[in-house]
Amino acid sequence: MDNTANESKTDETPAGTPPPFLAEPHRAEPDTAPSARIEQLMFEMRKVIVGQDRVLERLLVCLISGGHVLLESVPGLAKTLSVETLADAVGGSFSRVQFTPDLLPADVVGTRIYRASTEEFDVELGPVFANFVLADEINRAPAKVQSALLEIMAELQVTIGGQRFEAPNPFLVLATQNPIESEGVYPLPEAQRDRFLMKVVIDYPAPAEEIEIVQRMGTYPPTASEVISLEDVQQLQKKAKEVFVERSVMEYAVNLVLCTRTPENFGLPELRDYIEVGASPRASLGLVSAGRSLALIRGRDYLTPQDVFDVAPEVLRHRLLLSYEALARDVDAEQILARVLGTVPAPHVSVHTPQHLGAVQP
Repeated sequence: MDNTANESKTDETPAGTPPPFLAEPHRAEPDTAPSARIEQLMFEMRKVIVGQDRVLERLLVCLISGGHVLLESVPGLAKTLSVETLADAVGGSFSRVQFTPDLLPADVVGTRIYRASTEEFDVELGPVFANFVLADEINRAPAKVQSALLEIMAELQVTIGGQRFEAPNPFLVLATQNPIESEGVYPLPEAQRDRFLMKVVIDYPAPAEEIEIVQRMGTYPPTASEVISLEDVQQLQKKAKEVFVERSVMEYAVNLVLCTRTPENFGLPELRDYIEVGASPRASLGLVSAGRSLALIRGRDYLTPQDVFDVAPEVLRHRLLLSYEALARDVDAEQILARVLGTVPAPHVSVHTPQHLGAVQP
């Protein structure tokens, strides 16, 4: 009798608990989870930012890719508001550094401070130790301050007084520069501009959008709420690295970069006199990395040539060093990139990538 009672107690299922064969599908994460989280994040940002869809999309591309972005526009086009909104929507910390000619590297990364009460030196970390750092008017600071910021951008760490301090994860630097002023400005050298994954140029809003801006922001401006967490952002970054890239698409990205170095090999000998220095291999890495993130935003787990084509202007425009001949003939980087993108042939890629190569079927 006792053994039978014990067996019946063991076989009992608690009330409200589904059988294992029913609980297993519930624990499985749907394939559309990354795109659903991204769409939720975009919707929350559009509650505050009017228009500028391409800018918001490129900010998310840089966030998911783990790269940094250089924003260029005239004042008043919501550069700061876009960064603050993105930080609020993902629940990350935000700091703003107003770059001035008298700024010191210690004002950005931190320094050692002597405490008279303990007779010891303490390390006071600077404002760059935040998830989202807005370097406002970075071209107003001298080169030594720009280099201090670019060090943590590249190495994700800072050494102060022999101690190493890691940058938070995720870490995104958004630097702004004003193109209409030249007095008191220190232009970013080409080697420093190459550290930014993208350069996004923001244009004026359309008339209808500007009316909506006045109506929405004139009384009680809306604010963004946290819709995803920093852990979700890290998961999106991991998912982006798993996006499948076919070799032909990879070759297409490399050919775009090679065309900026040796345009005569791609049937564009007339561009040779306009390009002093072409894009570096970091641009090839940036095209694939940004393209993967854009594919994830668009709900795909494989990269297409169209993704690479769409991110190419932002990835390449700040990496070209134009010659004096181009300046004399009023030829800018946008015109050169238009010729490059219109000339380099894109490969044909099947929609269904082969599963045995590691791609996940859509």
